[in-house]
Amino acid sequence: MAKNGSIDLVMLVDDNETDNFISKRIIEITGFAKDIVVKNSGQSALDYLRQYQEDVDKVPNLVFLDINMPIVDGFIFLYEFEKFSNKIKDKCKVIILSSSDNKRDIDKIVNNNHVIMFITKPLTEVALDEVRENHI
Repeated sequence: MAKNGSIDLVMLVDDNETDNFISKRIIEITGFAKDIVVKNSGQSALDYLRQYQEDVDKVPNLVFLDINMPIVDGFIFLYEFEKFSNKIKDKCKVIILSSSDNKRDIDKIVNNNHVIMFITKPLTEVALDEVRENHI
């Protein structure tokens, strides 16, 4: 992470283009992160991480992950994420960014060691401030 309190790289993982657009804009407007990588599926996010297993400088500090996506959803992403090296898992923390209010989903997700927070969509400046205050 950058020394000035901003984050070097975040990844948005959501199949909804509008949600990605809103999240990306709020991150840009607030200066929360220097760079943003947007992936429209859990699979493409996993592929990205696999591509940089040996070059952790290109691994995001935070992943904003939606739960409900086709094929590779947030649960499958977290299951596969568990298989990555500690180098990647130590650098890359996951924040669930979801519209789901299913208590069973939320309980299952927040008990995952790599998930540091659950945020209900849409992403807001207040939520980013909370991330910055409590998790950076």
